[in-house]
Amino acid sequence: MAGNTFGGIFTVTTFGESHGPGLGAVVDGCPPGVPLDRALIQRDLDRRRPGQSAATTSRAEADQVEILSGVFEGVTTGTPIGLLIRNEDHRSGAYDHLRDLFRPGHADLGFFLKFGHRDHRGGGRSSGRETAARVAAGAVARAVLSGFGATIRGFTVQVGGIRAEKFFPDTAEENPLRCPDPAAAEAMMALILECKEEGDSVGGVVEVWAEGVPAGLGEPVFEKLDAAVAGALMGIGGVKGVELGVGF
Repeated sequence: MAGNTFGGIFTVTTFGESHGPGLGAVVDGCPPGVPLDRALIQRDLDRRRPGQSAATTSRAEADQVEILSGVFEGVTTGTPIGLLIRNEDHRSGAYDHLRDLFRPGHADLGFFLKFGHRDHRGGGRSSGRETAARVAAGAVARAVLSGFGATIRGFTVQVGGIRAEKFFPDTAEENPLRCPDPAAAEAMMALILECKEEGDSVGGVVEVWAEGVPAGLGEPVFEKLDAAVAGALMGIGGVKGVELGVGF
């Protein structure tokens, strides 16, 4: 199975399945001397960790990251950085009834048609749990970018037909949806719980700000920075559209 690596100079390879022993990432191309420790990576994983509200999965994972290589005495060494997150709450028996069934709207059928085999336990590599490895690797990228004065922030700005009408970025961390509009956040959560009760789902929009990005990144035509960012985002399950700037 190819397609598990992203990047050219700074590369990220993720591995592992939803119901395997664990999952993680190998980050290569990270320069030496970047301040990095487990707590910095864990902070971002804790923001992603399930169980923070009724809107998330009921799976209770601690998502404690282990740094296997590439960091010594709190700084990167320039060698590949190995990150591991162990799965602790994988109840595979709950998926026994899906061994011979393909869930509509999931990757079950696509995996079977392509590989002739699939992991029915939570979707394997197609599970949303794979994003835990991306978050861990992203924390390393954030540490590198901070050395150039670049900062990355993200917010939920729409769920269903409910949009954030006001923008208070510094308050976004005060609600589990990371919405910058407290009033909209309450309405969004109510809608999510209503859909959950009905056995349905609802779409939304996340806005990401990259500030202080150095000029000149990317190449003309096929290797534009826009293309690389869009490609990475479209690799996340559930993402169906990417807008850069005022695109739509």
